[in-house]
Amino acid sequence: MLTDSLAGALREAEQIIKDAPHVRDEQDLVEGYDYLAGSIKASLHMAWAHERDFPFFVQSTGPYAKMGLDNPDTLYFHSYVRDDSEYVVTGRRGTTRDLSFQVLGGDYSPVEVPDSLTAFDDRAIRVDDDGRYEIRFGPGPAGDNRFTLGPGSAMLVVREVYSDWATEQRGTIRIRRVGSAGRVPAPLSMPDMEKRYRVAGKMLLSRLRTFLEFPKWFYLELPVNTLTEPRRTPGGLSTQFSSVGHYDLDYDQVMVVTVPKSDAPYQGIQLGTMWYVSLDYINHQTSLTADQARVDPDGNIRFVISERDPGVANWLERTGHRRGYVQIRWQRLSRDLGPGDGPAVELCRIDELPKVLAFYDQATIGPDDFAARIEARRAAVGARMLG
Repeated sequence: MLTDSLAGALREAEQIIKDAPHVRDEQDLVEGYDYLAGSIKASLHMAWAHERDFPFFVQSTGPYAKMGLDNPDTLYFHSYVRDDSEYVVTGRRGTTRDLSFQVLGGDYSPVEVPDSLTAFDDRAIRVDDDGRYEIRFGPGPAGDNRFTLGPGSAMLVVREVYSDWATEQRGTIRIRRVGSAGRVPAPLSMPDMEKRYRVAGKMLLSRLRTFLEFPKWFYLELPVNTLTEPRRTPGGLSTQFSSVGHYDLDYDQVMVVTVPKSDAPYQGIQLGTMWYVSLDYINHQTSLTADQARVDPDGNIRFVISERDPGVANWLERTGHRRGYVQIRWQRLSRDLGPGDGPAVELCRIDELPKVLAFYDQATIGPDDFAARIEARRAAVGARMLG
């Protein structure tokens, strides 16, 4: 059967989910199978969009195809490229807080992060008064609005990052290869189909194995219920720093994360599952940006990671997850961050929170107001996905 290679990969993928080291109960498996479904969808999508001569941007991840502790505030797009070809990227800058470009050599694998060959944000390019821009990527030297595709360049990744979900608007973007005008792709053949199903299966297995290994490299060796000082994001953008950690909390235990509101244009915190994907950020407040969060009079933002409702505006919902990941990101930086820019962590029982949380009386929020925050999240994500 033509699909035998994919069918075999699906069976192997299910076993990877079953054997994942963090699986302890049926709920872990339910989430694993949900993660598997999204990974299958994404792998098929990527295999069929693997076009370097007539490229186009596709959405890399989203609410139903998550991977790599996806940032709820970011729209991710990618296109495949050849390192010996010239590409023109045109678009119109939206009003999102950050727009960045990154050229990757290779792909994520269970043993390494792909090389970031070029990374920059829109401050490095000319954008006209209407927000329009044209960028070129290709071999040879860089120049005005031109960036080098070094040897091994394989993928161009574009990120649009929101801070105020309700007001910021996404932009537009397209890509074409120079010399493709007047030409069309060759008709698909049976060998093409066989290859695509085989590639989709390989992508699926690599994706699952990689992002089960990834937290071991950067998270799980850290002491539990702590967060690191800000550091450059591994494999990430040159203007992005992050603070990472993992938590393990009892039902009545909460983690208070205190961090200064940064001068960075984007600052956000999120929770993730042990499958290394974001928690449900549409129907629950599992992430907050500096614009969405309440800032205390002393200039700090205090987040409360809790299973039970603590009655405060900056509650990050665990949604039944005793264990998980925490990440803070700062983007579009104009300076390096130091320890003073990073978070402090304090643990307490939920009934102790009024004494532990500074400015507690000012931070409280009622059930109706919190429900309104959730409705605003749903509306903003819906508008973003249709934009």
